[in-house]
Amino acid sequence: MSGTGRTQDGHSRLGSALSGLAVAVGCVLFLGGFVWGAVEYQPYTVPTDSMSPTVQAGDRVLAQRIDGSEVRRGDVVVFTDQVWGDMPMVKRVVAVGGDEIVCCDADGRTTVNGKPVEEPYLRGDGRASPQSFTANVPEGKLFLLGDERMGSQDSRVHLQDPGQGSVPRTAVKARVDAVAWPLGGLVERPEGFAELPGGVSQPGPVKLVVGSVVLGAVLILGGAAYGPVARVFGRRRAPDVRGRVTADV
Repeated sequence: MSGTGRTQDGHSRLGSALSGLAVAVGCVLFLGGFVWGAVEYQPYTVPTDSMSPTVQAGDRVLAQRIDGSEVRRGDVVVFTDQVWGDMPMVKRVVAVGGDEIVCCDADGRTTVNGKPVEEPYLRGDGRASPQSFTANVPEGKLFLLGDERMGSQDSRVHLQDPGQGSVPRTAVKARVDAVAWPLGGLVERPEGFAELPGGVSQPGPVKLVVGSVVLGAVLILGGAAYGPVARVFGRRRAPDVRGRVTADV
C-alpha cells in the first residue's frame, strides 16, 4: 500500500504539523504579549471623577511606565506628590516648565504662552475653568488640571504654594494610554497642544501588546481545533478514503 500522507487517526500529516506550529507560535505571542504588557504598563484604578469624562471614578486604566522627562503637554499622567496628599493621582498636564498659563481668554479658553488651547475633552461648552488664574511654571515642573474643571482638586488649589501649584517631573510615575475596564479604548493625545514647542507625546505600544495577545489566542484556539474538526470530516469521508486505499494496493 502506498503512503496516504495521513496519521493513524486520519489527520493529514501536514495539517497536524501546521496546527502544532500554530499552537506553538500562538503561545509565544500570547504569553509574550502579557509579559511585554507587564513590563511596559501598570494598571491603576481611577479614584475620583476629577478626570471625567475622559476617565471615570472606578475605571481601570493602563498607564505606561515612563520617566518624567518624557511628559508632554496634554498627557494624562499618574503622579504622587507629598503636597497633594502623597497618594497616586490622575490629572492632565496643561503646562510645563517655562510656560505661562492663563485662564481664561475672551472665549473662555486656557492660553499657554499666549496661545489659546482647544480642549475638546472638557465637559460642556463653558469656560475652561470657573475661576480665573495665572501661573508661571518653574523649570522641571508640571502644571496639572483635571478634565472635570468644576470639581477637580488640582494645581489651581495650590496656586499659593511654592511653584504656584506645579509638581516636579520626577513625581510622575506613568502616562495613561487606555481604559482597560470597562472597555473604553485609547486615551487620545489632544491636538490643541500639538503646535506648541515639544508637541505631544506618541502613544505607547498598547495596540501592539493587545494585538499580540489576541492573535496568540486565535492561533492557539485555531490550532487546537484542527484535530476535532479533522476527525469530524474524516468520518464523513471515510468510504471515499477506503476506496482510494483499496485502489492503491
